[in-house]
Amino acid sequence: MTMNDQQHDKIRDRDGFIAALDQSGGSTPKALRLYGIDEGAWSGDEEMFSIIHAMRTRIVTSPSFDGDRILGAILFENTMDREIEGRPSARYLWEEKNVVPFLKVDKGLVPDADGVQMMKPMPELDLLLARAKENGVFGTKMRSVIKLADPAGVQAVVDQQFEIGRRIVDVGLVPIIEPEVDIHSPEKERAEGLLKDALLAHLDALGPGRKVMLKLTLPERENFYAECVKHPGVLRVAALSGGYTREEANARMTRNHGVIASFSRALTEGLTAQQTDDEFDAMLDSSIASIYEASKT
Repeated sequence: MTMNDQQHDKIRDRDGFIAALDQSGGSTPKALRLYGIDEGAWSGDEEMFSIIHAMRTRIVTSPSFDGDRILGAILFENTMDREIEGRPSARYLWEEKNVVPFLKVDKGLVPDADGVQMMKPMPELDLLLARAKENGVFGTKMRSVIKLADPAGVQAVVDQQFEIGRRIVDVGLVPIIEPEVDIHSPEKERAEGLLKDALLAHLDALGPGRKVMLKLTLPERENFYAECVKHPGVLRVAALSGGYTREEANARMTRNHGVIASFSRALTEGLTAQQTDDEFDAMLDSSIASIYEASKT
């Protein structure tokens, strides 16, 4: 069995969740602030990314972070280009931790239009995908945001996601399609209805043997995305925490069967640079255990 087959089967069949360690330039300062490091601690992006890489390295090398409970981890491009304990980050994840590596490929969002934020153009996507494959990456992730139940906006988001998703499938990677519905949307449940319809139409048109993953906001109605979970074109459905506390996100997870977590802020909630290694590992272990249990339902 090839490495790709092993990774595919692990993502499809095993209990666990996906750790989202992919904060990029715009979200890194907030992530570091929650970690107990203020913006005055660095000068320039390179130093900032070095600090966030040290944080991610501390998480990934912790004995609590293991492939028994964590199926995969999503990396930012800058993280993929760095090393963990002397090995390229993606290869360290798989070879040392048995965690399947994914790569965030979007370049951020354009301003609001039609109640959504589409993804910025990705002119260097093909080169990035080639580098990802060279680094042993299994799949990708790209995020859009839906703020209102605008049919044209929601359709445009899903169309863009699948257009790029097909290009990613064509090079042999598995895309995580993430059309996030803002948890603060005054039309959240209606937006989720429009989103599910658009997703199912695109999934039906994928064609045999073509697989994507979905990363969706935890819905207002339990098991709302059950048809997506069971769809033959879907390898796995993951949920984002989206600003919910870990406790709330886990509670919602348990009401959505067959959906696994892919949490970022909810995973690192409570971790700080000031903790001793024992304190850090104990907090991370507790977080991982709770998210793992919520993902098993």
